[in-house]
Amino acid sequence: MDAPTLLTAFASGAFGAAIGALASFIFCGMALIAGISIVLAGGSPTFLDVVANGPLFGPHVAFAGGAAAAAYAMRRKHITDGKDIAFSLAELGKAGPLLIGGVFGLAGQTIMGLWGSTLNQYTNATALIVVVLGVTARLLFGHHGLFGHLPHGTAPRRRFRPTADEAWVPHQSRMSQAALLGVVAGLPASYATLALAEAKPELGSATVGLGFAVSAVSLGFAAVGKGVPVTHHMTLTAATAAHLSGSVLVGAAVGGAAGLLGEFWARAIQNHGDTHIDPPAGAIWTLTSIVLAAHTLV
Repeated sequence: MDAPTLLTAFASGAFGAAIGALASFIFCGMALIAGISIVLAGGSPTFLDVVANGPLFGPHVAFAGGAAAAAYAMRRKHITDGKDIAFSLAELGKAGPLLIGGVFGLAGQTIMGLWGSTLNQYTNATALIVVVLGVTARLLFGHHGLFGHLPHGTAPRRRFRPTADEAWVPHQSRMSQAALLGVVAGLPASYATLALAEAKPELGSATVGLGFAVSAVSLGFAAVGKGVPVTHHMTLTAATAAHLSGSVLVGAAVGGAAGLLGEFWARAIQNHGDTHIDPPAGAIWTLTSIVLAAHTLV
């Protein structure tokens, strides 16, 4: 919570807006892979704490700042789609979106600094902050409230039957597809976590983020138009469950649940809104809370 850290968080939130929230998240994945590699080689976790998870590319700073900036740019009619987290807002040549990104990045780091260690005992603090800031941005800059706008005259249940045009990620919007992706992404993430933990038990939970990092980097293909799946909520929750239970199968099952939960968040909040409230962050927050509570009870 010192001044250099907070100033860096402001700048990183603005930079996340400048390059786009999606690009900042991909950089987070790359930084995670580098940081985990350093730790596995016997080095310090500082790179992980400062660059990947901290005020530089932590999703609660750079991604949240970029997503909020897109919402603001939509409100000011600089762009037409406030959910377009791939758009690099520096292209607009306007200071407003970058400053809003900075403010939200600063807010994310401030919340993490004040309450992050406590929140992480019960949930994933980063994911929760991303959701909170996404909700805040929608309430401030959106036009249709928290749950968005359904087509006129449609029944409320229509929200949970999205068309291809409405779906968050159309090629994984079927619940069966989302669950299957969760299993096939969650199982290898779980296996990697347990294998690395067995090889270097002193690392503790540092290896949980490897699958998440690979999932984040894979979104680089989405940024260039390839239909890759969005799986980081599946791999992270699966690896967390595997780490706590010692079971690859438990991890795979949790990965499948994360796939379903991510799509639920998309249908409930994301699809019909005009700003981005991140479905994977919602799934990570809620499912990690359940996994940690179950582990405590068992």
